[in-house]
Amino acid sequence: MLRLGPIAAAARRLPAGPRPGPLCLAGSRGSFARSWPPAGDRGPLFRQVRAAAAAAAGGERVRVLKTPKGTRDHPPAQTALRDRLLSAVVSCFKRHGAAAIDTPVLELRETLMGKYGEDTKLIYELQDQGGELLALRYDLTVPFARYLAMNKVTNMKRYHVAKVYRRDNPATTRGRYREFYQCDFDIAGQFDPMIPDAECLKILHEILSDLQLGDFIIKVNDRRILNGVFAVCGVPESKFIPACSTVDKLDKVPWEEVRSEMVGEKGLSPEAADRIGEYVQLHGGLDLVERLLQDPKLSQNKLAKEGLGDMKLLFEYLTLFGITEKISFDLSLARGLDYYTGVIFEAVLLHQENEHVEEAVSVGSVAGGGRYDGLVGMFDPKGRKVPCVGVSIGIERIFSILEQRLEASGEKLRTTETQVLVATPQKHLLPVRLKLISELWDAGIKAEMLYKKDPKLLKQLQYCEDTGIPLAAIVGEQELADGVVKLRDVATREQVDIPREKLIDEIRRRLEP
Repeated sequence: MLRLGPIAAAARRLPAGPRPGPLCLAGSRGSFARSWPPAGDRGPLFRQVRAAAAAAAGGERVRVLKTPKGTRDHPPAQTALRDRLLSAVVSCFKRHGAAAIDTPVLELRETLMGKYGEDTKLIYELQDQGGELLALRYDLTVPFARYLAMNKVTNMKRYHVAKVYRRDNPATTRGRYREFYQCDFDIAGQFDPMIPDAECLKILHEILSDLQLGDFIIKVNDRRILNGVFAVCGVPESKFIPACSTVDKLDKVPWEEVRSEMVGEKGLSPEAADRIGEYVQLHGGLDLVERLLQDPKLSQNKLAKEGLGDMKLLFEYLTLFGITEKISFDLSLARGLDYYTGVIFEAVLLHQENEHVEEAVSVGSVAGGGRYDGLVGMFDPKGRKVPCVGVSIGIERIFSILEQRLEASGEKLRTTETQVLVATPQKHLLPVRLKLISELWDAGIKAEMLYKKDPKLLKQLQYCEDTGIPLAAIVGEQELADGVVKLRDVATREQVDIPREKLIDEIRRRLEP
């Protein structure tokens, strides 16, 4: 009986109408391709046959293999680099006594809306899911505030490392993605002014210093100072938030463009915009704080006076921490998110200090945060507030710098943590390898072996060198007879016989830091 291939099966899926004959369909795929269709005649029937053949073979053929814009895969080397980076950041958070929490990727749409100012349009909204309107989380701060209110938590120091999602125009060369990791540290609770805020800035300084990314500056400001500036410059209170979002663009565009947007789009008078410009282009340190406290206009504004008083106290604490040389009081810093109520800050890399990188890597700000005392109260049924302050580390942007630096240096990064390769030099010794590797695993030693019955010894040792495995435990017929294991240092190629019962202790001794 003639057995038909996928093309014949495909013919049964075609719509009614003229079909190619059975003899044509009975052949192999190659003979079918040669016999039909005639040259130059690739019409609708041909396309239907191709589609039906693909379906008969198990599914539609994928035409383009790629990830969506603003996302990417992380191969082993990149994943190892990212994990090393995350480990360093989390280690700092733990050093400051933070506990880890986690929240869902999905939030109710109403939880997220109205918290991010103009960036609300970047929230990924989902279609109706069984009567619930959902969205992907935009950051880790709003879900944390929801968690505090929902669980009636009034005091917590936490960290959270997870992915967030933004419907943004991606710029992957600058570490700007639609799906990316954030690492957040937050302190929630009623405490004396500026002590938690100073610790957040200390943490930010520690992380950027430990990662050795190059020179950086941490800009600080206060929303109360900024709102006081708007008030004394004649801006109506209803336009504070829109004006704040515009000022936030000063790190990307010149003042002239910001002024034009204030007047043309936000409806501020030219005179008010000019007065704002006199303030928001100022930056300095404690001396600027002292000067503004004496400003005849700002000193008469309650909000600005409170903000400047706290800023002075903050600088006193930062001086005790010894980090003021990296802190800049910058009145152009606005942080466009609606939920900030007090101190705000942002870390910016100034340039790359690396001999392997000829040009600076432009990635913008790499961390930011601030005080958000009213956010929890927006979720609490009785409006009870829980003061909070936190910092968010832009892991993807920092990762972009480290990745380019690693590539430029030619350094090879280990992708596994294997400590020992179990090897054999002769044939028919697979049971010996399996028994020894099981003993190592049971002792908590990270070990591997090649998945072949009789691999060549040279190939096994080459695998160690290629993957950076430091030790090889070699067992041959002679070693079995003598009751020893040959332990080889892969880097120096020196090897010694170790009694089988002392092997694990010797491996541990060699692996000690």
